Amino acid sequence: MQKEIRAGVLTISDKGAKGLREDESGEIILQMLEDFGLTVVKREIIPDDRQQIADTLIMWVDKDGLALIITSGGTGLSSTDVTPQAMEQVIDYQVPGLAEAMRAASLKKTPHAMISRAMAGVRDSSLIINLPGSPRGAEENLSVVLPALDHGLSKLAGDTTDCAV
Repeated sequence: MQKEIRAGVLTISDKGAKGLREDESGEIILQMLEDFGLTVVKREIIPDDRQQIADTLIMWVDKDGLALIITSGGTGLSSTDVTPQAMEQVIDYQVPGLAEAMRAASLKKTPHAMISRAMAGVRDSSLIINLPGSPRGAEENLSVVLPALDHGLSKLAGDTTDCAV
């Protein structure tokens, strides 16, 4: 990374928000982002509440100007898994290749990857990526998309150079 990229880690967990579960996935994500050269300036644990998720994402993009937000949790099929619905409320458009790549890589390890509803999308010039709530799932999925982040964040920041590989 050439310039400082400000990022946030948002863990979505009813138990975590109540202090009943340690935020292992958030810690793993934080460490991976910092090791990648990003500056994590926001980290929070909130409950599985659709409006609170949406409000937090909007604030972190519109007010705090974060270039990247990684969420963890709320991407499954239970009635409390509402992260994708909150994402749909706040993003301008999806970046389906990121979610597809994560599911494809996870599918090599577990058939449960097929039921992930994780999304990636853009709001303004910020990239938001949903990861699973499990520490191993968060780590495995983030490792899949990290190689594309440098280029994607550069483009979102206004880089107009050709994308030739």
